[in-house]
Amino acid sequence: MNVEEYNATIEYYWAPLLVESNCDNAENHPADHRIARVHAIAKHAKRWNDADFLVFNSYLWWRLPKMELLWGSFQSSNAIHKVVKMPRAYEMALNTWSDWLEMHVNRSKTQLFFVSMSPTHEEAKEWGGVPGRSCLGETEPVTQEGYWGTGSVVAMMRVVERVIEKLKTRGVTIHVLNITQLSEYRKEAHPTIYRKQWHPPTKEQLVNPVSYADCFHWCLPGVPDVWNELLYTYIFRYIHA
Repeated sequence: MNVEEYNATIEYYWAPLLVESNCDNAENHPADHRIARVHAIAKHAKRWNDADFLVFNSYLWWRLPKMELLWGSFQSSNAIHKVVKMPRAYEMALNTWSDWLEMHVNRSKTQLFFVSMSPTHEEAKEWGGVPGRSCLGETEPVTQEGYWGTGSVVAMMRVVERVIEKLKTRGVTIHVLNITQLSEYRKEAHPTIYRKQWHPPTKEQLVNPVSYADCFHWCLPGVPDVWNELLYTYIFRYIHA
């Protein structure tokens, strides 16, 4: 998107695992069997050069007990495949990402940001709701101070912290935009059954809407607009520092 009035270009780039993967097609990718080329990032990273601001985020697509990692190309019969548990697989990918940043980012020009975990609200019992229900039908935020659902895995957040701290010792600063806690309260802000359906719901799903209610993504306008306001504040803070 070009904003001519401000001589600015804003680009959203799809790379859900940061490294190359079989999920790189935004409209045609496997939902469950994800494969990551955990040491390959060049295909994506070539689009990140020379930006004034780079805002990264990668969490929900890693939220699996384990993931298949690939050394070699998808087409090669000699490629090595290995299933690695979380959060180790996640850390391997972030290390590849951090190595690229250290080697290629113009530190005098580019400001780096990493957005923390986006919470999910799949289990109503976690906020005192009816067991077996989800965010479907919720109309009010969680009121319990400090609420933290199981959808936000602390071990994954610790991986991000370690990688970013190591980068700092190597002279690369990344500003963390921590949106997790403030978003944890917003159980009523997901699209549920009203999102775009890539495939028509089955008869079984229509009978049980909870089974296909989307409690991962967010309604727009909505919670992500608050994240953008925080990012906007961060950016102007550093521009005028």
